Amino acid sequence: MKVGLFFGSFNPIHIGHLIIANTVKGYAELDQVWFVVSPQNPFKSSKSLLPDVDRLKMVELAIEDNFELRASNVEFSMPKPSYTVDTLTYLKERYPNHHFSLILGSDNLNHFHKWKNYQEILNHYGIIVYPRPGTELEKTKEEIKNHPAIRMVEAPLIDISATFIRNCIKNDISIKYLVHDSVAEYIEDKKYYL
Repeated sequence: MKVGLFFGSFNPIHIGHLIIANTVKGYAELDQVWFVVSPQNPFKSSKSLLPDVDRLKMVELAIEDNFELRASNVEFSMPKPSYTVDTLTYLKERYPNHHFSLILGSDNLNHFHKWKNYQEILNHYGIIVYPRPGTELEKTKEEIKNHPAIRMVEAPLIDISATFIRNCIKNDISIKYLVHDSVAEYIEDKKYYL
């Protein structure tokens, strides 16, 4: 099975995440996309970051009608801070018949050479890169930009951020159409981000 791994805090998951996952799945001919919910970094304090289980629950709610998308809490039980290379290694051992690819926005590719053991990721996993608004790949190191493991895919340029959504909630502005209806209901019921 070909699986794309879409890492993020998903605080909250929004319609942009869903559009990107669905589009990348099609263009990269993946069987599934797993949303890997990243735990809170213990070295960073963030009052707006919801607990891991709540962010996972919102991902589950947002994708419950699409069997090709899956929520993953794999990093919740891993040592922190979690590094992508360690998560990939763990998943490869646990699912030896799966082929994993990393789904990255083009903005992250510019800093990819700073990631822990980035060459190991390039050598053993595919990297699927979707465009992000206002990002140029000129800053990307040539060895990364032209690496055969990296595949650029078409995707809409979506400029929705979780920060914008949280600010809407704080300012009592509707988040309808920015998040899945079930996610909006969950946030409202729990009175999150107020």
